[in-house]
Amino acid sequence: MNKIRRMVFGGVVAVAAGMLAVAAVLAADISGAKPALGPTIKTYKGEKCVEPTEEMRRNHMKYILHQRDETMHKGIRTQKYSFKNCVDCHADPKTNSVLGKDGFCESCHVYASVSIDCFTCHSSAPEKIEQPPKAAGPAVQTEKMQTSAAMGTANGKQP
Repeated sequence: MNKIRRMVFGGVVAVAAGMLAVAAVLAADISGAKPALGPTIKTYKGEKCVEPTEEMRRNHMKYILHQRDETMHKGIRTQKYSFKNCVDCHADPKTNSVLGKDGFCESCHVYASVSIDCFTCHSSAPEKIEQPPKAAGPAVQTEKMQTSAAMGTANGKQP
């Protein structure tokens, strides 16, 4: 008799679980909600990105590396793919960063299991507009001059 009760109870539980699953699917269909396939990406400033969303998702690293090469190796600074502009538009105003659990950069990179090393050198927070950049003091200028002399460059510029 105990065996029959367990079988009946198991059957009732299975039917109830199935009904709950069907109800969840129907509720999603009725509300029009679709399950998220990846992280939710938010932008906070600007009307549109420099490239279409799908293009940026697929190729943003190429643009960042190209900008780096143009700036660092050729001395050409442009605004279109500027890393600073990316951070300025995509930093969450609450956290003032593109990093963190729901941060623009980190949420995607965690989802894709890709490490980010940009922020070992670059700031993850937008530059504050209210304050003008600080002028380099004499100690910083001396250090730059010593570094330039050691590298064989004039005024810190590459030959």
